[in-house]
Amino acid sequence: MSQIVLKIIDGLSSNQKKFIAEVAGTFIVVVLATGSIVIDAKTNGILGIPFIAFAPFIGVAIAVYLFGKISMAHFNPAVTIGFLITKHITKLQLLYYLSAEIIGALLASLFVKYVIGSEAHLGANAPNYVYPLPLIFGIEILASGLLMAVILTVVYTKGLKGFSGIVIGGIVGLDIFFLAFISGASMNPARSLAPAVLSGVLTSVWLYWTATFIGTSAVALLLRGKILHYQK
Repeated sequence: MSQIVLKIIDGLSSNQKKFIAEVAGTFIVVVLATGSIVIDAKTNGILGIPFIAFAPFIGVAIAVYLFGKISMAHFNPAVTIGFLITKHITKLQLLYYLSAEIIGALLASLFVKYVIGSEAHLGANAPNYVYPLPLIFGIEILASGLLMAVILTVVYTKGLKGFSGIVIGGIVGLDIFFLAFISGASMNPARSLAPAVLSGVLTSVWLYWTATFIGTSAVALLLRGKILHYQK
């Protein structure tokens, strides 16, 4: 059976392999990121922010190590746009990545709903409106920008000699641990969209489909010149 699967995979085009890798990787990331919130809600908040931050750290690390060599491990539409700006992917590949990430996230939220639970709106991001909106928006830009900066650093240090998954997962976990209490620290439009759509709570989706792209795009534009020079 495994040989049949390997033959099927070997027969796929490069873009098809990237598509499958991004669906699977995004699924893992979103299940861990949102599922941890659902589990914490089911235990009445006993596990708290350390658990909610640690779970996606593990999810991202696993997904990067499994699929990084195939698709460069985006698992995030905002990161994909950053890579388009730095010319790591083409406009055609952009369609493969974005569709794969949305599909992977929706499948993940379906899994969470029917396997883990539907508490906390399926783990949807929730900004803390106790804080002023400009601060919330700015924090989400900051969190997304930090993620993009770390990813590009990893790419141009050859995976930090094998620690790529730990480093990228680490910044996701740290952003959540230190910033989620203000903005929700999504950093990922697909991760925010899927549970919001399936739970019907769409109020804050606009935030995660604007600030995240601004954060990753700004960093990609800032580093684009150096990256293109490096590629030459």
